Amino acid sequence: MRQEFNLPQGSSNREAFVKASSFLEDCGVMEPQNNARLLLMYVLGLEGAAYYMAQPEPFPAEKITAFTVAVNRKGRGEPVQYIIGQQEFYGLQFEVTRAVLIPRPETELLVEAIMKHGDVLWPSGTPRVIDIGTGSGAIAVTLKTMRPQWDVAASDISADALEVAAKNAAANGAAVSFREGDLLAPFAGERFDILVSNPPYIPAGDIAGLQREVREHEPRTALDGGPDGLAPYRIMMTQLDLLAAPPALVGFELGEGQAQDVAELLRQAGHWEQIEIVSDLAGIERHVIGIHTKVTKL
Repeated sequence: MRQEFNLPQGSSNREAFVKASSFLEDCGVMEPQNNARLLLMYVLGLEGAAYYMAQPEPFPAEKITAFTVAVNRKGRGEPVQYIIGQQEFYGLQFEVTRAVLIPRPETELLVEAIMKHGDVLWPSGTPRVIDIGTGSGAIAVTLKTMRPQWDVAASDISADALEVAAKNAAANGAAVSFREGDLLAPFAGERFDILVSNPPYIPAGDIAGLQREVREHEPRTALDGGPDGLAPYRIMMTQLDLLAAPPALVGFELGEGQAQDVAELLRQAGHWEQIEIVSDLAGIERHVIGIHTKVTKL
């Protein structure tokens, strides 16, 4: 039976960090020191230099219970982002709950690719953007924050996820409109210039093999991409007919080994004469971008 974490009275903040790190390592938690640091910063309400300057100080007695609960949750495999309730993305803070996938750093590269190509295609215009399967709203809110002149909308099949996304938009001062529905369906009959999506792309049979933080805690609807992980991309390609016209710029995030298949889906659709594959910082082909270069400037 796994032992519970307990912090003795009279411990210093530094001792709390060391004990929590050791406990999380014994629990098989990846990056135990980083997780212990994040939890300690969260419970103490400190960050940056103030956190490090407080290391020799006694751990506040009134916060022992909160820290103990947080460390034990992490020891049971819960993602630290769900425990502290937030995750940074592109320099912005996002609320995260178990209703949404935790934003990943590699998705920032998708946002950058969309902004780069959007700036070229519409240098002084106001493109209309849809973020499909928005989750926490990380992509939509970041695009609206970084490009305030763009008209950004987003959809998700989960009402709970949309509630989180709307809070994040408000907290970051981003005027994004949200709609509930399956992929492109909520936007039937409308015209958009940019389509961006980080849909579920894990093959259903692979979910059981994911690390426990993901498989046991993140929403399955945000992970399960069907038998081969490509179902959402195929559906979106067929749903393009719902829109008034195919978007001139499309950007998808995808899983390892899926880039060539997704690129081929875009080629078969025939709407984008330029198709790019973008690798993440680990060298994995992570994003596919489709560009219609003859777009009429707004």
